Amino acid sequence: MPFKPPVQAKCPKCGKSVYAAEERIGAGQKWHKFCFTCGVCNKMLDSTTVAAHDGLVYCKTCHGKSFGPKGYGFGGGAGALSTETGAQHGVKKGEMSNKPTDAHVGGSTSGPGPHCPRCGKTVYDNEKAIGISIPFHKGCSKCKTCNKSIDYNTMSEHEGDIYCKGCYAKNFGPHGFGVGTLA
Repeated sequence: MPFKPPVQAKCPKCGKSVYAAEERIGAGQKWHKFCFTCGVCNKMLDSTTVAAHDGLVYCKTCHGKSFGPKGYGFGGGAGALSTETGAQHGVKKGEMSNKPTDAHVGGSTSGPGPHCPRCGKTVYDNEKAIGISIPFHKGCSKCKTCNKSIDYNTMSEHEGDIYCKGCYAKNFGPHGFGVGTLA
């Protein structure tokens, strides 16, 4: 009876035999350690980052982008509406769309709620500058004169607009000999 060596599993990526010392298991197959990479971004994978689809392995990020749901509410964080079409992952045009269906989205002065005096857009609670009684966006809460970013500690209001303490004192503070000047 002749000796027959055991049949070794073949790596799905390179087609070579996979030995026990170098194997990684994913998608029901044995892979070489350096062949066990994401099918899109080539990132090295392990048992916690692998996601299988049709016998191929992907990192969880690329798997979600390629095969997961698209559109509003399925983003990677707070308010993440991606403009990525998925073409680099093999998604065909018209198969799925993540573009807004409304012709007019945000940026108008006719929206609900208070409007920012600087840009005229609606100021929602999560983007409102804290401590300022006039509803400004965080990015719009800058001094009208010098454009320096200000918050409730460094802000002064005058006739519906906001100024830093220095510009407010120069423009609207007391004037005259010996008032607010350094000799």
